[in-house]
Amino acid sequence: MIKFSGILFYLFSIFLISIVFKRFKENSSEIVRKIIHIGVGPLIPIAKFLKIDQDAALIFTGIVSLIVFINYAYRLFPTIEDVERKSYGTLFYCLSLFCLIYLFWDKDPYALITGFFVMTFGDGLAGLIGKSFNSKSWIFFKQKKSLFGTMTMFLTSLVVVCSIGYAQQNSLNLNYFTIAFFATLLEQFSVLGIDNFIVPIASALFFNFFITN
Repeated sequence: MIKFSGILFYLFSIFLISIVFKRFKENSSEIVRKIIHIGVGPLIPIAKFLKIDQDAALIFTGIVSLIVFINYAYRLFPTIEDVERKSYGTLFYCLSLFCLIYLFWDKDPYALITGFFVMTFGDGLAGLIGKSFNSKSWIFFKQKKSLFGTMTMFLTSLVVVCSIGYAQQNSLNLNYFTIAFFATLLEQFSVLGIDNFIVPIASALFFNFFITN
């Protein structure tokens, strides 16, 4: 329980920052959601540093997923889902993390962190940049996508994959571009927030297949 106190404190800090931001800046629901989306990113490295085991991580993530599911029905924490469009992104976010922990916690932590970081930082920053700056845009499966947002997704994913891949192998690999490309491609499929599930899972699997093995 002492180990989880660090995790809980970090999560509390992220939610506190988002609440304060929303209070002082109206009409910022999407930005607040992205603060949470991106801010949760370092959780896996923190949990690894605290030496939390796989079973404990799965139980914790499962409980969070259940709370998020209940929140959809009863709106206990409206800040989390206060967006203009219908989306189950937060639930997919939690479910993807649960799957990543189950598949890679001990087997391939580098793949786990890659998949999670591509989602938290790549997808999160893509949403912020895409909405903050005007650029060429298109509609894909009734979801608006922008050139700047897509470029941000690719470049951030590439930085994530190169950094973690180099930390693991001390070498560069052309497959880093392949992983970043497919992550960016899958991010286009964002209807109902499904990209929060398919992007991290696919990125981790690709990293495990192309880089680790």
